Amino acid sequence: FDATTLNTLWVDKNLQQHGLIQAFSRTNRIFNSVKTFGNIVCFRNLSKQVDDAISMFGDKEAGGIVIIRTFLEYYKGFISTDGKKIRGYEEIVKELQEKYPVTNLKDSMLGEEKEKEFIRLFGLFLKTRNILVSFDEFEENKILSERDQQDYLSEYQDLRDKWRQIREREDIADDLVFEIELVKQIEINIDYILMLVKKYHEKNCNDMELAISIRKAVDASPELRSKKELIERFIAKINAIPSDDILEEWKTFIKEEREKAIRALIEEERLKPEETRKFIANSCRIGEIKTSGTGIDSIMPPMSRFGAKGENRVEKKQRITEKLFKLFDELFANTGIPLE
Repeated sequence: FDATTLNTLWVDKNLQQHGLIQAFSRTNRIFNSVKTFGNIVCFRNLSKQVDDAISMFGDKEAGGIVIIRTFLEYYKGFISTDGKKIRGYEEIVKELQEKYPVTNLKDSMLGEEKEKEFIRLFGLFLKTRNILVSFDEFEENKILSERDQQDYLSEYQDLRDKWRQIREREDIADDLVFEIELVKQIEINIDYILMLVKKYHEKNCNDMELAISIRKAVDASPELRSKKELIERFIAKINAIPSDDILEEWKTFIKEEREKAIRALIEEERLKPEETRKFIANSCRIGEIKTSGTGIDSIMPPMSRFGAKGENRVEKKQRITEKLFKLFDELFANTGIPLE
């Protein structure tokens, strides 16, 4: 089988040669920038068999190079095979805290060069952390608190938005790389947010620390940032209700908001109601808005290709597409509530 998402293989068998390479390779299918390697957990000592198999089917000098380094090497740093000093997680976090303390985060990166330095340093933090999470020892040695990590994540994504606008406005080329796929690995989903909201509601919506935690958690999540206003409206709504069933209230709230948004879109763009609802339902089923094919054309009102009364069909389709993307992102994706 060819499972690109397979992360870990558990082995309690004396594999060798072709069988070993074939089995181990199942975890080595690169999925995206997050899955850069797989894990093999062995209950047998297969080190020699691994070296023999690599020598037989690959480079005879390659024995052992596919084996991940130890936790302490990634945590403390190590010297690579070509003699380079590779900084460890501990050193990276220390530099992050000293140069960019969360208590003074905005002021510590005044100027473009300081921003770029932070972007590169935090990107290195994310890549090193991504390797370390495969080790059980990392759970007790993270150094950064959840709150501090969320502050850094929020600032990192604010800078990403800022630099994206600068690039579009000034058409500049730079070497900045934002590790957003790795940011997504640090899971802050709607269930976590609703858990905080429930605690906030239980304290009569008066706990400012919890309110700040909710805001920071939303800002730290790439998937939830677009829902910030939606979540704030929900919190304002539950202030006035006695119900303790936050999940049920969230379901009701999302359904109402979806219906209002769909109706508004249909009325504003004079879309075909039944076809539009079918298109949105299908988009939810496949998890995306499809711009290829005739799906969006089928929900549009009849009009000339070249437009009438100053209205251009191509421009109208583009506007509808953008509104559909916005609606899907805010009210359907990552809400935890399926479309019924």
